[in-house]
Amino acid sequence: MPPTTGDALDRSVGDHRRNPRRRGEELEQAILTAALEELAEVGYAGLTMERVAVRARTGKAVLYRRWPGRAELVVDACAAHRLTDVDPPDTGALRTDVIAALRQLSAKLAASHGDILRGLLTEAMHDPEFARLVRERVQTAGSGPIQGVLWRAVERGEIESWVLGSRRAAVAVDLLRNQFLLHGAPIPEDVITEIVDEVYLPLLLAPPLTSPE
Repeated sequence: MPPTTGDALDRSVGDHRRNPRRRGEELEQAILTAALEELAEVGYAGLTMERVAVRARTGKAVLYRRWPGRAELVVDACAAHRLTDVDPPDTGALRTDVIAALRQLSAKLAASHGDILRGLLTEAMHDPEFARLVRERVQTAGSGPIQGVLWRAVERGEIESWVLGSRRAAVAVDLLRNQFLLHGAPIPEDVITEIVDEVYLPLLLAPPLTSPE
């Protein structure tokens, strides 16, 4: 009888039963790392709980005790490895803070994790439940990656506080994400400055269409 996929994977990484027992955070981190490696290798469509378990040198039952399925596991792995987190310097001005944040996010998209994020966003377009999980727990869209920049701008008096909860706050990251999905990475510097100068700053500085409550 030909070997099954699980048999082949077992041979590639060894029998998890012969490895030292891991518990708690150590085991969880091993699983999350294995999930991210599988995601990079086979994409979301090819990722299975069995493959992740074998790569992490544990059993499937261990995974299912923590995550009900691969969607939850994948978003936790991406969130744990902070794929879209940025920590731009405080330059003292909104414009240069936003440019620094978008440059950092662009650099992350140009790295190997960019392909993972592209796969997640593509899959989210076809799976509403998976899209909900990604929106809630992985900052691949929205103003999350530059929320701190906007808070500093409010404290400096550069923008009004109502902007933080508006759709305008997310526009810069949304445009950068769309550029990446359509054209890949690296994202040219002139595209970043055009997003900031021609679209984002005018939106942030414009008055609301209706009076904020």
